[in-house]
Amino acid sequence: VQLQASGGGLVQAGGSLRLSCVASGPIFSRPNMGWFRQAPGKERAFVAAISWSGTTTYSADSVKGRFTISRDNAKNTVYLQMNSLKPEDTAVYYCAAGQMLTPSPPMYDYWGQGTLVTVSS
Repeated sequence: VQLQASGGGLVQAGGSLRLSCVASGPIFSRPNMGWFRQAPGKERAFVAAISWSGTTTYSADSVKGRFTISRDNAKNTVYLQMNSLKPEDTAVYYCAAGQMLTPSPPMYDYWGQGTLVTVSS
């Protein structure tokens, strides 16, 4: 499974961005997808996750009500819509694929290369 994340950039506080993650290969073997982020000097942190069908989603408390995860299996793509962005959302965002729907990074087997989101105040 290969993952390609995109959509990061520089945005002012209060703005929006949509991240995309395109999967290729045997994605059926790792059907659950997650977004994680890593800020400078901090550990990688869970942001949101979604099941294969899209009917089950989880998100971190810090992003609830602002970020929405979704997927389009016909396009092999998972999205992270980020609204009302804050400076503390600044980080490199990674998508990941795994067998289990979990907020735990070690449980994901495949990772994208990351896309940088910078939120200015």
